Amino acid sequence: MEQPYTYHSDLRDIAAPSSGIVSKTLQNDSRSKIVQFCFAPGQELSAHTAPFPAILQFLRGEATLKLGSDEQPAKEGTFVYMTPQLEHGIRAQTEVVMLLIMLKNPA
Repeated sequence: MEQPYTYHSDLRDIAAPSSGIVSKTLQNDSRSKIVQFCFAPGQELSAHTAPFPAILQFLRGEATLKLGSDEQPAKEGTFVYMTPQLEHGIRAQTEVVMLLIMLKNPA
């Protein structure tokens, strides 16, 4: 039988790469997917869209977000909800640890 839950004691406690971006899928099923991203300072995820709603939760570091035509700062504790097809991108200013929560089958 598959484990009925996913548990991580502290998602902030991860070594960020010295360069580049590292991602790790923490959970994935038919309704949602949760990915932990670690960005080295100066790294960027270029602007793109997704076909479903998504949530960003920043656990560590500072970044600049592109959300549609807006730019917003992000830091530890920042929460972002994005509607489907919203163009978005991220540029890390420091080491960044972030969760991406994709809602694949919203009601």
